[in-house]
Amino acid sequence: MPYYWFKAFHIIGVVVWFAGLFYLVRLFIYHVEADAEPEPAASILKSQYEIMEKRLYRIITTPGMIVTVAMAIGLLWTNPEWLKQGWMHAKLGFVAVLLFYHHYCARIMKQLWRGECKWGSKQLRALNEAPTLLLVVIVMLVIFKNQLPTDATTWLIAGLVLFMAVTIQFYARKRRLDKERELAEAAAPLEASENTPEPAQG
Repeated sequence: MPYYWFKAFHIIGVVVWFAGLFYLVRLFIYHVEADAEPEPAASILKSQYEIMEKRLYRIITTPGMIVTVAMAIGLLWTNPEWLKQGWMHAKLGFVAVLLFYHHYCARIMKQLWRGECKWGSKQLRALNEAPTLLLVVIVMLVIFKNQLPTDATTWLIAGLVLFMAVTIQFYARKRRLDKERELAEAAAPLEASENTPEPAQG
């Protein structure tokens, strides 16, 4: 019976943890892009994003991580033989990478607060895809265990990476074109007023 409780809350923890990680880096992107706004809008937006990031990380993301890890320990306690199997070794390795990612996000968050972050919005979009890849690999290891089809998995991961890269490039190009169009539309009335001849004076 303890196994099912551990498993249920482990899954809940994973869902909460990943949801927090996905949204956290999305907030980082918005935070970085706020620099392009004029003052005082930029300062107001960055202040609001800082509050949202802090609450998301401390109230949702980190508790989700703690529940996930704690319940995983419980699952291993009820099934110690898993620690002798190769798929579990691989899974724990990927989870270690995910834990590093979690704490690295905290580092980026603090850099943003201090105005020292060197990451651009495009780089952060690429970073935000890392949990997706880790999630796919970890889930496949759990489902297939030692029967994981490595060739198919390799092609799947490569396909996902390619798809994400193309999507990021496409989105960046779309945003650039939208920005150029907005600037052109804003400049059009000014140009029209400059080209309007002044009325003749009698």
